[in-house]
Amino acid sequence: MDDSVVVRAADHAALYRVARRRARKEVQRKERVDVRYSVDEKTDILAEARRLGLAGAHFVGAVVMAHLYGDLALPDQRTGVDDLIDELAALRTQVAKIGTNVNQIAHRLNAGGDPHPVDTVVLAEAGRLLTTVKQAATAIDSAADVAATQRRAA
Repeated sequence: MDDSVVVRAADHAALYRVARRRARKEVQRKERVDVRYSVDEKTDILAEARRLGLAGAHFVGAVVMAHLYGDLALPDQRTGVDDLIDELAALRTQVAKIGTNVNQIAHRLNAGGDPHPVDTVVLAEAGRLLTTVKQAATAIDSAADVAATQRRAA
């Protein structure tokens, strides 16, 4: 039996989306809720918070509040629309990385030095690829907006 855990893109995207949404208050939050975690659970929580660039307490608070306000369902409460929105967010991130890589290639080719005969062809193809990436990102954003609107209306 395989004991490995399968982590879906939607799960990571959901945590990232809600953890970043929790805004600071004008007055410091002073109320506490104490919880206990195993050493392994605490290590996992802090690792995920670091990956998202957040303090551990901010991460835990954001996830709890998101769940309370209906923005993050527990695994058995998620709907297909929740998964769709989060998969689209993860896809958007991957498409954006493609655009970044193409930009880096174009920058390197335009940086000067002795051009190679193939550089012009590569730059033209990079331009076409960037156009395609922008169109894909726009389509993903539109689909995610439609899905989020339908989720709110439900």
